[in-house]
Amino acid sequence: MEENSLRNRRDDERSTGSIQAKEPKTTSLQKEVGLLSGICMIVGTIIGSGIFISPKSVLSNTEAVGPCLIIWVACGVLATLGALCFAELGTMITKSGGEYPYLLEAFGPIPAYLFSWTSLFVIKPTSFAIICLSFSEYVSAPFYSGCKPPEAVVKCLAAAAILLITTVNSLSVRLGSYVQNVFTGAKLVIVAVIIIGGLVLLAQGNTRNFENSFEGAKLSVGAISLAFYNGLWAYDGWNQLNYITEELRNPFRNLPLAIIIGIPLVTGCYLLMNVAYFTVMTPTELLQSQAVAVTFGDRVLYPASWVVPLFVAFSTIGAANGTCFTAGRLVYVAGREGHMLKVLSYISVKRLTPAPAIIFYGIIATIYIIPGDINSLVNYFSFAAWLFYGLTILGLVVMRFTKKDLERPIKVPIFIPILVTLISVFLVVAPIISKPAWEYLYCVLFILSGLIFYFLFVHYKFGWAQKISKPITMHLQMLMEVVPPEEALE
Repeated sequence: MEENSLRNRRDDERSTGSIQAKEPKTTSLQKEVGLLSGICMIVGTIIGSGIFISPKSVLSNTEAVGPCLIIWVACGVLATLGALCFAELGTMITKSGGEYPYLLEAFGPIPAYLFSWTSLFVIKPTSFAIICLSFSEYVSAPFYSGCKPPEAVVKCLAAAAILLITTVNSLSVRLGSYVQNVFTGAKLVIVAVIIIGGLVLLAQGNTRNFENSFEGAKLSVGAISLAFYNGLWAYDGWNQLNYITEELRNPFRNLPLAIIIGIPLVTGCYLLMNVAYFTVMTPTELLQSQAVAVTFGDRVLYPASWVVPLFVAFSTIGAANGTCFTAGRLVYVAGREGHMLKVLSYISVKRLTPAPAIIFYGIIATIYIIPGDINSLVNYFSFAAWLFYGLTILGLVVMRFTKKDLERPIKVPIFIPILVTLISVFLVVAPIISKPAWEYLYCVLFILSGLIFYFLFVHYKFGWAQKISKPITMHLQMLMEVVPPEEALE
């Protein structure tokens, strides 16, 4: 099955037909994902580590309970609107590759390539690093009760988590999938425990922290944008469902319905979890907590409080494994298309996994851990992600005028993509103006540096550049015992 899918995908990419993907003559994806499965996929993809680390950062930027809860709801609304825009794009341009084919059709090859470059070097590895740092903070918190775990301990644990996950995914696709299935249930258990605990406390009259909930709020443009950055990190994954449009039953009905039901369901869970935190902690106590869910567990579930850090660790390690599994394939495709070193598209002879791509991804994520902390990495990630989210949705507006002949099975009102584009511009520009930080400059420079690689290796394909990359590919191929995909299939 895997061999057939590789061959079919290669045939599709060589095709020079219309934008609408043609059905393969021999094999087609089965439409087995219904509305309920689509909703579960949205909920399972979005809920990861964000809700366990972002509440503290959102509150630190809003400084009051009321604005904090409003930001969480607003992030859910924005994610829903963005997902509806992506649903139109995904049913209009049915090629795989995420934002890449949308940007390619709307603006040409350079913005599309820069998205691919940024995903490989900024968005995906930064996400991996943040999740593993979250895992290490929750694992180490019980051993340093009342004080902050040493930074060296947190980073070493995060690096060990990256090493473990990349090893598992390099060794076996089945093993990586099994790990994902085991830990997916953990996140739902801990979310349910926190929500139920909070509702019980709320029913008992623990509402003191919600009185005068806007008192002390000191909002500014920069603070609001940074609060959105941290809130939206918890909603990341809102754009994933349109990647499986071909496998949805009645996609033109079920895709928007799954979005309209699924993301508000996540928003409700996040809102109730934040309410639960505030039933046992004042804003000051929440800001001083090293791990808010652990503090909640210590005060509500004692003597069974150990359940919280254990299941949060399971949730975050599962999210990290899923991120590694999918992003490793992104690196693999980029190498296959000539956007990266060719060796990154090679497959392990013994394991039949894209081991070079996964190892490369793990190395980049580990590098991000060394100088960064969670907050700076979240800002770095969100800046890059919303730059391209906004550009992609702007492409939807542009194609309403330049590609009027394209079939649009799902068509959202034009004011929605315009609104999301304007909010994206605000999210990208506001922090730079009000609270400039080095991570934004580094991110812009890194994105633009992709132009150098593009013109050397992709556009002009200079001979000397190819001579440099060829021996590197040969040495790595021998060292790692990997071969090109077409040889692995023989």
